[in-house]
Amino acid sequence: MRIPTLLLAATLTAFALAATAQVSVNIQLPGLVEIAPPAPRYEPVPVQRSGQVWVPGHWQWNERAYAWRQGYWQQARPEYVYAPGRWVRADGGWRWAEGDWKRGPKYKHKPKYKGHDRHDRQERYERRERYDRGYDGHPAGGSHCPPGQAKKGRC
Repeated sequence: MRIPTLLLAATLTAFALAATAQVSVNIQLPGLVEIAPPAPRYEPVPVQRSGQVWVPGHWQWNERAYAWRQGYWQQARPEYVYAPGRWVRADGGWRWAEGDWKRGPKYKHKPKYKGHDRHDRQERYERRERYDRGYDGHPAGGSHCPPGQAKKGRC
């Protein structure tokens, strides 16, 4: 009788300890930094260079701490504007979004002819469709057959 009671007490103690235990799982996502970056440093922008764009300095994470990377010149791209990189809050931490080239505002798509764009073309097409239809409402020159139905012998 003494052994089953001891065994029961040990089992209950083990369950009690397991119930109060806390599990902490720390999953590291690639590129995610849990520590917020420091405030950016002031860096005077040098005199403009012809055909070059200044990329401002920023904090870089090196797996242990932040390190400052100084600004540098980069070759300019015609018709594009450089959008500098930045730290973005994401998934409970911080992620670095690389700088990128965006199409410049004065180089956005312009219609080839004044007053003509894709909406005008669509409108002209719809107008033509209305006039090309025969008396029965089907396109002139024959009856209408839905795509793929002629091959099945249904038209």
